[in-house]
Amino acid sequence: MKNLIYIAALMFLASCGGKKDKKAELADLKKQQGELNQKIAKLQAEVGGTDSAKTMDVTVFDVQPGQFNNYVEIQGRIDAQENVTAFSQAPGTITAIYVKPGQHVSKGQVLVQLDNVVLQQQIAQAEAQVQLSRTLYQRQKNLWDQKIGTEVQFLQAQTTLQANEKALAGLKRQADQYRIKSPINGSIDQMDLKLGQAISPGQQGSGIQIVNDEILKVKANVPESYSASVSTGNNVKIVFPDVKDSLTTKVTFAAKAIDPTSRSFPIEVKLPERKSLRPNMTAVLKISDYNKANALAIPIKAIQKSENGDYVFVNVNGVARQKTIKQGAVSGGRAEILSGLNAGDKIVVEGAADIEDGDKVKVLQGVN
Repeated sequence: MKNLIYIAALMFLASCGGKKDKKAELADLKKQQGELNQKIAKLQAEVGGTDSAKTMDVTVFDVQPGQFNNYVEIQGRIDAQENVTAFSQAPGTITAIYVKPGQHVSKGQVLVQLDNVVLQQQIAQAEAQVQLSRTLYQRQKNLWDQKIGTEVQFLQAQTTLQANEKALAGLKRQADQYRIKSPINGSIDQMDLKLGQAISPGQQGSGIQIVNDEILKVKANVPESYSASVSTGNNVKIVFPDVKDSLTTKVTFAAKAIDPTSRSFPIEVKLPERKSLRPNMTAVLKISDYNKANALAIPIKAIQKSENGDYVFVNVNGVARQKTIKQGAVSGGRAEILSGLNAGDKIVVEGAADIEDGDKVKVLQGVN
């Protein structure tokens, strides 16, 4: 462009200087043109040299073999291993309440008594009948031991005693149905009962919820797509965001059947006793479903994509060199590299999107 302008200027000057010697003028102009061309070439060399010397600031990652774990992350909740609601087995009116919410109770402990006065009277009569039958039996036995009386009299006394004892036991079992007992060791988590209240078995609000918070577990549903990789015994890290706590353990149960509605299967993880954990608390499970020792893994942000596949830039003596790679599983911001890299390669991470193959790079820092 500059040459065209220069030639146009020469033509203009030539047209204006018709009286001069044209040959001398032409020689003078050619000399000036040569000098200008030399200056232009020099400036172009200087500009070109500046561009080629330009370097990009980058960070690099030192590729080294190590353990690579891939995780399935799902959400679950804490549940009590023993979480029950205790009811009476017979309808009746509450005459006594022996516990209150939050109280620790033992298995078999009576929590509430219902009105069973009629049964108690029947039990008292049955106990008297049993006492009489036992006395008659003992006397008849003593006579029979002395070979006095008949065997039939002895057997009748024995049968009568046994029948009365069974009748008494039946009445006591029936009376026991008018009590609410704790089926487990635990704490009363919910109870809304009042003296004089009439309740029935299974009636809403007529039970006592008891939770054994010393035996907890996490329950979650895993998508069907992970059925081949998630099973009993898998390592799992559980995070409890509400209490900022976590632990590492193993999956204690994984169902075999897939739920046809949710297309998932349930898993359970038993928890150690921790006072900070409570039933129904949210839990995030990170289940290890793939492990490989001596794997090469790099930060995901170092990987660039093109129509020809994935690639990265490797710092080779201050020059970025492009390498095509094949990646495998991705977990925790790292990608497993199946081919294309070697241990010891320095992978460009920050700045990788702004450089091209052959660019000079300056390493600011390494990435762990």
